Amino acid sequence: MAKKNVTFADIAEYTGFSKTTISRYFNNPDSITLENQEKIAHALEVLDYKENKLARVMANGRTEMIGVIIPNLYMHYYSDILDHIISTYEEYGYKFIVFAGNEDADVERKYINELLAYKTEGLIILSHTLSSKELSEYNIPIVTIEREDEYVCSVNTDNYMGGIQAATVLAKSGCDILIHANSDFPESVPAYGRIKGFSDFCESNYFEHKIMIRDFGGSFEENLAKITSLFNELEETCNDKKIGIFMPNDTHANILLNIIIRKYGTLPDKYKIVGFDNSPVSREAVIPITTVGQQVDKIAEEAMGILLTQINEGKKRRPKPLDSPIHKIITPVLVRRETTK
Repeated sequence: MAKKNVTFADIAEYTGFSKTTISRYFNNPDSITLENQEKIAHALEVLDYKENKLARVMANGRTEMIGVIIPNLYMHYYSDILDHIISTYEEYGYKFIVFAGNEDADVERKYINELLAYKTEGLIILSHTLSSKELSEYNIPIVTIEREDEYVCSVNTDNYMGGIQAATVLAKSGCDILIHANSDFPESVPAYGRIKGFSDFCESNYFEHKIMIRDFGGSFEENLAKITSLFNELEETCNDKKIGIFMPNDTHANILLNIIIRKYGTLPDKYKIVGFDNSPVSREAVIPITTVGQQVDKIAEEAMGILLTQINEGKKRRPKPLDSPIHKIITPVLVRRETTK
């Protein structure tokens, strides 16, 4: 026979409490004593109660859902950070709806409206497409990661320090010229700090260096073509020098490494490579890649903490808006591997 669903009335009858008290246990447990909470919790175990999540959502309007928008799943960093964000379920109990925006503003607006229609309680945004001002106008708790963040809360790596760390390890590797390849970021985007930190270190220490601005594209095929062109340019212009190159991320660093190995059969001493992120590809590469590690676990934890601060404040009878956005900066950690030996 089908097993009967346990109702609030069943729990009330077992405990001797009213159905109102049982409802308060689920929706506002702090409103009843700890002793009574323990009695109800014991009853739930004895009765083998299975919570009806949909009924709870309809009763209190809290979906315990958070929306996440990432640029793509191709770049190893995004899949890595997404994995850490989703793993916070064990600690906080929030579930996630994830969309990949693919740098299309209209598509991302559609995704956000879809998430709002599902009564999502907050958003974590890694995509760069929509401005923070536009995001703030949705009037929903938001935390962004590694993108422009003037009007919303954010968690970012100290990219400036990361640029210095990359330049330092390349300089200590005995390179004659230091190269940083990256996209053309405005100063408002955190990744610009990598360019600035790298340049400042080289200039203050009188190292010959070059910043190579490139649009690497958004697919493997585009990346491969652009990085192959970059490598050919280095071969032609710096052939007599020991080259230290800081790539914008581990995915691109791995592509460059593979291009070099296909030509030389190994990584010759004339090339030293540093990536950024410490995503899995950096340690799984055919030659493990030195990288400036973003502390992804801390980034995910901080993002959830800041988001839940906003969500919980909004549940209060008289919520107090933040005086200004919260911006948390996480220190990067240099991970030395074989590409700078």
